[in-house]
Amino acid sequence: MAQRVTVTKTCKLYIGGALARSESGRTVRVTDHQGEFMANAALASRKDGRDAVVAARKGQVAWASATPYNRGQVMYRMAEMMEGRRAELVQALRDLSGLSVARASREVDLAVDSLVHHAGWTDKLATVMGSVNAVSSPFFSYSAPEPTGVVVAAAPAEHALLGLVSALAPVVAGGNAVVLVTRAEAACVAAVLAEILATSDLPAGVVNLLTGHAAEVLPHLAAHGDVNGLDLTGVDAGLRAELGRVAAGTVKRVHVPRRPFDPEAAPGTTRLRAFLETKTVWHPTGAPSLAGGSSY
Repeated sequence: MAQRVTVTKTCKLYIGGALARSESGRTVRVTDHQGEFMANAALASRKDGRDAVVAARKGQVAWASATPYNRGQVMYRMAEMMEGRRAELVQALRDLSGLSVARASREVDLAVDSLVHHAGWTDKLATVMGSVNAVSSPFFSYSAPEPTGVVVAAAPAEHALLGLVSALAPVVAGGNAVVLVTRAEAACVAAVLAEILATSDLPAGVVNLLTGHAAEVLPHLAAHGDVNGLDLTGVDAGLRAELGRVAAGTVKRVHVPRRPFDPEAAPGTTRLRAFLETKTVWHPTGAPSLAGGSSY
């Protein structure tokens, strides 16, 4: 009897709600922590980055128009799906980094908790980050947060799953779409996350995952005219300076963390606020009466 040939897995990109190979056809060999072959990973190109931005712009329109409560429901659904695939994620993390079961399980726990945390923020942003402004004229003035638009983010390399979730969760919670770049070595973890996103009621294009080399893909995305924001949390110091200069050409919002990524730190609101704009509205409330008072 002939020996069975194992089916080799190819971890694909996730663009516009679909799993896709790189338009360049390039792949890279992915090995586990012991150097054993795991899979082939699609290697994102400049064209894949442009396709992801186009998909993100379309997805962001639908996502921003959804009610904040609905966005929270979808993000909670993402957490549910991740919880359901816990065993697969734990194994993928162990294969990649040689983590113990306890440490890999802890990373999955933190990733799920991050999604739940940000799901709870979606319908509270206007209340907490908005305001009614006191003005000395017959106007009602209030300020409210709104999404920046399309954000490009790089996932911290040292935490394959939590790095991805910590980059995408605060961005999408505010109504933005994200193009997320992660290292090709973590493609097997990213592939499982892409499958989770594809079955979480998330509109196509809201989250796009590119596996590849940050130094190759990110400069082109930083210069892209239809990208509104850049999260450099997962980028090393040398590349941050270059990306910041490139992004200045199109006046993007650029978030540079003040301290290294800490997986055990509370999510907070820093990255959530980084990609929210504040819109202020003035509305007339009446004109002064003849008696000298104001009518409201």
